[in-house]
Amino acid sequence: MKIERIAPILTVDDVAAAITEHTRVLGMHVVMDMGWVAFLADDAGRQIGLMTTDATAPVNPDVSVFVDDVESAHAAAVETGVEIVHPLSTEEWGVRRFFYRDSSGRVVNVGTHT
Repeated sequence: MKIERIAPILTVDDVAAAITEHTRVLGMHVVMDMGWVAFLADDAGRQIGLMTTDATAPVNPDVSVFVDDVESAHAAAVETGVEIVHPLSTEEWGVRRFFYRDSSGRVVNVGTHT
């Protein structure tokens, strides 16, 4: 399994306001905006996520890790015994993902584009 992208995700009250703040301060640009979640990037591809409430999961993730083989990552998570807080799912916006909670309580979104 290869990691393709890692981005922190900030829980925010208002995605549009957060976009305005972070693009002005950091000079990043919007690469995805679904209203409830947006990702900003710089010219080198480094990203940050902004989210109000996840559309299908019971909790917001703290970080998003995209991999080339989400099924292998899910199998490793199950084998490791970490808590799966959102099952392996194919979302309507073209992502296959699951969430796990680490031993410190942080929630990690692991996904791939379908």
